[in-house]
Amino acid sequence: MHRRMDRVAYRFDYRVFSLLVDIDRLDELDGRLRLFSHNRRNLVAIHDRDHGPKDGTPLRPWVEDILARHGINSGAGRIELFCMPRVLGYAFNPLSLYYCRDADDRLVAVLCEVRNTFGEWHGYLLHDQGRALALPLRHRAAKVFHVSPFLPRSGEYRFRLKEPGERFSLGIRYLLNDRPVMVATQTGERRALRDAELGRAVLAMPLMTFKVMAAIHWQAARIWLRGGRFHHKPLPPTQEITE
Repeated sequence: MHRRMDRVAYRFDYRVFSLLVDIDRLDELDGRLRLFSHNRRNLVAIHDRDHGPKDGTPLRPWVEDILARHGINSGAGRIELFCMPRVLGYAFNPLSLYYCRDADDRLVAVLCEVRNTFGEWHGYLLHDQGRALALPLRHRAAKVFHVSPFLPRSGEYRFRLKEPGERFSLGIRYLLNDRPVMVATQTGERRALRDAELGRAVLAMPLMTFKVMAAIHWQAARIWLRGGRFHHKPLPPTQEITE
């Protein structure tokens, strides 16, 4: 759900399905499932080049390097990626999450990988100096990355999320001058990663990833037609990670 609360108010909801996968087990899932592949074409797939540095290199070293540069020793713990997969070869992820655990399997960081429609990305790293995170996790971060041409690159994000269990819950509020401007939420129910579930999800939400990109542009057109203030795209931030 997206809800905007400034002078051009709107709300829209759409259904999606996402995958929660251990990034060290992607090849194992590729071998076990017929409808899912890793770095290969299939009905549903995850490609390393859609994430991280987007050069096709493995994701774990990239995530571990970010953690280490911010003083977090994960001890080679599990890293789970929450994202929308490619469907019929196409994917666009406005937001991907990396749940990072230490050697004792405690959640110590969440890396939020934000992408815009210009092919740029920025990371928001949620952590507590390597300590186990208190849940539900609440975190504040300055908005430094351009996402929408109808919102300025200023203000503050407030994140609220739980560790994925039988249900998934994520909420992000965007405030400008301490005034709520936009709220985005995603909730879902966990299902086992099996071919039957993947097939049902694709049948229920065909062309899902194409629909996400189309919805972004359709909502932008609606805001513009209703008089939304346009902000020209600034240069991306020099730092790729914000804490």
